[in-house]
Amino acid sequence: MSNLTGKPSVDRPWLKYYPEQLRQMIKEPKCTVLEYLKSYCPGEDVAAIDFYGKEVLWKTVFDQTEKVARSLRAMGFKEGDQIPVFLLSVPEFIPILLAAEKIGASLICRDNTIQENVEAVAKSGAKAMIAHDYLSQQELEKYLSETDVEKVILVKACTSCDFEDLPDYVQKSLKERYSSESAHGSAVISWEDFLMMGDSYTGIVEAPVDIHRPLFRAYTSGSTGPSKQVTHSAHTMLSVVAQMNFYAGGDGFRPNLLITSLPPCLVAVVVSMYLMALSSNKLLILAPFCRVEDVDLEMMRTRPTFWPIIPIFMETVMRNGRIPDDYDMSHLQAAGVGSESYNNTQMKNAQEFLRAHNCNIRLTTGYGSSEAGSNVSMPMTPHPMGYGNVGVPTYFNTISIFEPGTQNELTYNVLGEVCISGPGLMLGYDNPEATAKTLQVHEDGMTWLHTGDIGFMNEDGVLYVQTRGTAPRYGGGDLATLPMENVIADAEIEGIDDEFFVVVPDSTHPGYYVPYLYIVPKEGYTVADLEDEIRECLEAYMQPVEIIEIAARPFFHFKTNRIGLARELLQDRNFKFGSIIKANREARA
Repeated sequence: MSNLTGKPSVDRPWLKYYPEQLRQMIKEPKCTVLEYLKSYCPGEDVAAIDFYGKEVLWKTVFDQTEKVARSLRAMGFKEGDQIPVFLLSVPEFIPILLAAEKIGASLICRDNTIQENVEAVAKSGAKAMIAHDYLSQQELEKYLSETDVEKVILVKACTSCDFEDLPDYVQKSLKERYSSESAHGSAVISWEDFLMMGDSYTGIVEAPVDIHRPLFRAYTSGSTGPSKQVTHSAHTMLSVVAQMNFYAGGDGFRPNLLITSLPPCLVAVVVSMYLMALSSNKLLILAPFCRVEDVDLEMMRTRPTFWPIIPIFMETVMRNGRIPDDYDMSHLQAAGVGSESYNNTQMKNAQEFLRAHNCNIRLTTGYGSSEAGSNVSMPMTPHPMGYGNVGVPTYFNTISIFEPGTQNELTYNVLGEVCISGPGLMLGYDNPEATAKTLQVHEDGMTWLHTGDIGFMNEDGVLYVQTRGTAPRYGGGDLATLPMENVIADAEIEGIDDEFFVVVPDSTHPGYYVPYLYIVPKEGYTVADLEDEIRECLEAYMQPVEIIEIAARPFFHFKTNRIGLARELLQDRNFKFGSIIKANREARA
């Protein structure tokens, strides 16, 4: 290691994990998404998608793309326009995305409150939008009265499948989505009538090719702060896909990739799931209508080769109790957990569960963000998983650690802000000031994404992500949540099933923070049984203001609901178990 300069951005030590043959395979795309998918298409008579037992052929995807493009033009959409789309992961979304690219428009997707969704549509200036047919009349009237929307194209949930073929639990979930009064009236157009509109359109359909124009706009989840609109182009999305679609390919058989519950308003879903699967000859299995509580049933129904597992899914699989002891999970070729940090307690529990079900692969953790186009690291490293290890940077990316709030690059094994440079970075937010703060051109001439995440990199180029932002405690010490959680995990205290920290501002010392610890005790244990051992293993600055018993880890937008718990703590400084804790206690009782 004597030849290292001490700067990861210069040394790029992770490249040793990329053999020369692999380096030759990974090429930065210079084409449209449609061209890219056609270049990897195994044949138009081959199924691209499985949707509840119905196959959607590649020919259907391409043909429908042409029809949707013509119909969008007939509706009045033109180059540079934004098309609001509120769909789950149904097959129709893919030709809509490709058609938008064809006419030079972009999709705008959001899955927040109805008011936040309406605000996004209003900002887009769109005259029409696309939604599912379970849109309520009340929601329709809100869009019509508070935005420029005049027409709403409604897509039936089962356009590409038969309701009768859906499993009972999916039928039930889907029925629950419909209100007593579904959207109707002169403003409503059915998906079928929309597609027919293009038949008589005679004008120009295709816009001049520009792989750098906006194509996909999505909002961050809002789980760690205010939701922001992130914009990507064909080039930024494909640059991410090209760094991933070689990974874990099939050998003598065609693998598949299952998507459960996750909607396409998430950048990771569109880029690292849809496009990655479709461009690597994986059968894309879409299962959008099951509730999160039923993803274990969908996993057993489809037996996927690959399944993007996020913590809430893993919790469901392990805790529902519906996976038989003798169920064989060896159909999974890879098991990685993304979306948020996974502490060592969670890692241990999940790895033991997989091995108990004959899935003898190494559980890994991933890292990425909407702003970075999704995944920015790969688990291509012999270093043990855990402690925030998210692998090494994907091939096109340069990742390094900087002194927070500055452009001063730090050396190896020093905590700082994780920053990323590469072709997959977003074009920007819809707020220029926020964009300028997040995307910065450094003295090296490279554009760097300042993520706000805190971590470090070792001499092998392995990235360890520790927490979100800095949180100094009055008297000394920084409250990095993952390292603190791992101290408890490594103490192996009997009686703790799960544990996590929530950090909030210190009301008595402005600019500083204090931690609260939430634990899910094993049956027969209480906080009183565990508190002494917990406090004994923690350093002084890590000591929680209070240790709070909770029945189960709460989630919001697929991530641990730290922001909700923090809000409740801030509302009552004399915290006496607020509504979230009370609800969990009642659920446990």
